[in-house]
Amino acid sequence: MKKDWTILNPSGDKRVIVTKELPGGRWIKILTDAGCRIEMCTSTKTLNTHELRFAIGARCDGVIGQLNETWSKELFSALSSAGGKAYCNYAVGFNNVDVRLATSARIAIGNTPEVLTETTAEMGVALTFAAARRVVEADAFVRRRKFSGWQPSLFLGELLSGKTLGVIGAGRIGSAYARMMAEGHKMNLLYFNTKRNAGLEKYFTVYGKFLAVQGQTPVQCRRASTIEELVSVSDVVAVFPALNEKTFHLINRKRLSLMKENAILINLSRGPVIDEAALVRHCASHPFFRAGLDVYEDEPNLKRGLSRLSNVVLAPHLGSATLWARGNMAVLAARNIVAVLNRYPAWNGSSVLKFLGERPPKAAPSIINARDVGMVFFRQ
Repeated sequence: MKKDWTILNPSGDKRVIVTKELPGGRWIKILTDAGCRIEMCTSTKTLNTHELRFAIGARCDGVIGQLNETWSKELFSALSSAGGKAYCNYAVGFNNVDVRLATSARIAIGNTPEVLTETTAEMGVALTFAAARRVVEADAFVRRRKFSGWQPSLFLGELLSGKTLGVIGAGRIGSAYARMMAEGHKMNLLYFNTKRNAGLEKYFTVYGKFLAVQGQTPVQCRRASTIEELVSVSDVVAVFPALNEKTFHLINRKRLSLMKENAILINLSRGPVIDEAALVRHCASHPFFRAGLDVYEDEPNLKRGLSRLSNVVLAPHLGSATLWARGNMAVLAARNIVAVLNRYPAWNGSSVLKFLGERPPKAAPSIINARDVGMVFFRQ
């Protein structure tokens, strides 16, 4: 057995590689009950292409991989040559996966949506208020024993109640974050999305009517015509788009310059959505501007100067980091692999949460290239 690898259910007739140790135990049972031999890397280091190819070896039926691994032509060719039929990203995003090349190799690509929606949105709220109320600065101040008693002007932050929230990418997570900020803090929403989010707009309309009945000012919601419009009027700008060629450096020097002097920028999407070097320069020259980052352009490395900025809150990619979410991401990943290996159809229902139960549908919960690899669809 290779160093830093462990084998579970060694007698299984289907070989599945898992490139990081995953939380919980249900995913292991799902794979072993399906007759899978699990070979799992126990190291915390990110495996490179050479190491991943070596792990695939001469025979491999499926892989559960990580978002910080690059799955490109070389790896999918190796997986296909080894007889592999399925790869699942242990994440909802898949910008690290060349789906086109995987499809040409007839490999089904899975991901793990929905189960991390509320968890990641909550992390967005946490970062927003940590930045707005200068929690990290204040914590360090107290730990250094500089606190000598209450002062009228000590660590003054920003009041967000009634202000404008700008959300770029109002998908599942962006919408959940917007609802949380509206429900708890009465923030008005301006969102930018490729398509109108009628459900989110309806929610704000209904919630606004509820507030009016209570004698409070209703919240408002509208779709911005441009990103420039959104960043120039929002008190908080939160970015949630998928990373692709169009969203690379979506927040750049020019758009940062349009933002309010005391605006707050939040990123739980992918690091390269923000030009991190431009952000460092902007935060250094605008002391009342604040940012909360959970992801980084060159992750895990930071652009020079970022860690020295007191007006930036830094978290180590914790968006989905709750036991419930991470455990159930592993469950969905395992069910995707098992379903493809058993030639089950692809799920076409409205929610994958059905797959968290003990008797899930006999389908693959989330295969993003299902149609292109010729999978039939589950009929309810």
